[in-house]
Amino acid sequence: MNKVILMGRLTKDPEVRYTQTNNTLVASFSLAVNRRFVRQGEERQADFINIVAWSKQGEFCSKYFKKGQQVGVIGRIQTRTWDDDQGQKHYITEVVAEEVYFADSKRDGTQNSGNFENTFGSEIAGANSEFEMSSTDDLPF
Repeated sequence: MNKVILMGRLTKDPEVRYTQTNNTLVASFSLAVNRRFVRQGEERQADFINIVAWSKQGEFCSKYFKKGQQVGVIGRIQTRTWDDDQGQKHYITEVVAEEVYFADSKRDGTQNSGNFENTFGSEIAGANSEFEMSSTDDLPF
């Protein structure tokens, strides 16, 4: 099984490009994901995870995700290699996003006070969900 669930902050706005073969949209961005534990007397550490979102997911990310926002990503790990112009082999490990979510509070852009299940349990802001809301409906965050 290959499944990854991450919550972190975007290190910069998503970069968009299109494939040469069939002009498919690809959005790339990096998430700073805090490590769970902090050693006493030390600063919290973060891992910087490369994310790739294709087609509709990529379009959603490029349109709505901005540097500093906290987001959730569910996807799979993918590794790939390529040779550059000088013949050097390059390796990369990245997460291919299958679901993406907002994880910030709508009011002030700070971290959502709810727990992980509340954030990801409903697809209120996910690119996979389709919903209609009237202007009188309140979002649960």
